[in-house]
Formats: sequence, C-alpha cells, structure tokens
Amino acid sequence: MSQKNPQQILEATIDSAVKKTGYSVKQLILLGLMAGFFIAIAGAGANMGAYRFLSEPLTNGIGKMVSGVIFPAGLMMVVFAGAELFTGNNLMLAAVLDRKISAGAMLKNWVIVYLANLIGSMVVAWMVAYSGLLGTGDGMLTDVTISIASSKMALPFGQAFVRGILCNFLVCIAVWMGNGADSTVGKIFSLFFPIWLFVTAGFEHSVANMFFIPAGIFAGGAQVGITWSGFFVNNLIPVTLGNILGGSVFVSGIYYLALKKK
Repeated sequence: MSQKNPQQILEATIDSAVKKTGYSVKQLILLGLMAGFFIAIAGAGANMGAYRFLSEPLTNGIGKMVSGVIFPAGLMMVVFAGAELFTGNNLMLAAVLDRKISAGAMLKNWVIVYLANLIGSMVVAWMVAYSGLLGTGDGMLTDVTISIASSKMALPFGQAFVRGILCNFLVCIAVWMGNGADSTVGKIFSLFFPIWLFVTAGFEHSVANMFFIPAGIFAGGAQVGITWSGFFVNNLIPVTLGNILGGSVFVSGIYYLALKKK
C-alpha cells in the first residue's frame, strides 16, 4: 500500500467522521477522558523536560523547542491507542459538507468530547500537583507552571483567538497527514513535526490549556490572580473558538472545497 494522495486523505477523513458519529454517549465520554489524560500527561512531561530553559527569558525559545519534542507524544497516544480529541475532531466538518453526517451530529460529538477532555485534563493537573512533582528543581517547576498559566491568561482576546487558529491549523494538518500515512512510522512522523512546530511557535491549544492553566491554579497560582473564571473567560473561550476556525474551516473546509469532485 502506498501513501494516500490528498483526495484519498479527504475520503478517509470523511469516513472517520462518519464512524465517530456512530459512537454512543458513553463511548464519547470515556474516549474523551482518555484523550484528556494523554494530552495532559504530555503537557506535564513537556514542562518537566524544559522548565530550566523556560525559566529564563534568553532561553525561553529553546525551552519551547524542547517542550515541542516531548508534547507530540500526546497526540500519538490519541491516534494509536484510540481516543477522542476535540481539536482533531474539528476535521469532521468535511463530512458535514459532504452531507455524510449532520451538523447536529458533529456538534454533539464536539460538545461531549470537549467536556470529557476538560475533565480528563484537569484530573491529571490535580494529580501532578498533588504528587509533589512540581517541587522539582527546588520549586522551579512550580514557578514555571504558574508563570505559564499566568501568561496564557494574560493574553488579550484577539491574540488568544489568533494563536488558537494557528495552533489547530497545525494539529489538524498533523491528523490529516497521519490519515494519509500507510505505516506506523509514517504516522509518527506525520504527527510529530506539525505538533513540534506549534509548541515551539507558542500557539494556543484549548485541550493542552485545560492542563496548563489548572496545573498553575493547583500549584498555588490563585495567590497571583490565576482564577477559574479567568481560565474560562480569558483563555479557554477565545482559544477554543480559534481552534474551531483553524481546524474546521482552514483545514477541513478548504481541502473539501479544493479536492472534492462535484
């Protein structure tokens, strides 16, 4: 079997969306929890591996690059182990445009998976904080965790929204290319490089932030103004809206319009 061409990738993406709408609510919740676990654990590993570089302004870019090497493991676990990730599921728009699924079925999937991702990510954030691992580096990891959460919450709405667009453009490109790979190694490379790129560039991923910001709160960030209301209003809402636009319209929608034969 050879690498799929773009038209074949589109058909595989549409077929995948159809299968996703066949899942029960129970399946979506459980698989959504798993994706939240996977992404949050990848976030914890990324922070642990790069906190020394992230703690200094002059090495912050190197820190993001190191984080980016580790973080793709999250999406790899989602794809290979099997899980439902909200941002990747934004590709389902192609199946709606092709009239293979309804908009209502797509939105049902998005809402259930999004909430399950949120719960799963926050559970891991609490566990990481409770475990004492944030005390690594004489408390430096705690400081970096709080700093990351604070900087994400401080973004103006427009900036968070645009960074969300750019992020999920790359996440969905990774899933798109992975759908075209015919081997495990090919899928790994397809998933790795776009995710490494988005982390290094500093873009905003809603599900990842479901770990990063709660972890900052659990680490003691409330003392410096990191709040639950701020998490949802200042970051999660604009980033989520940007993720939807970047993945569904700029990847799924554009490729459908470009490649689908009428």
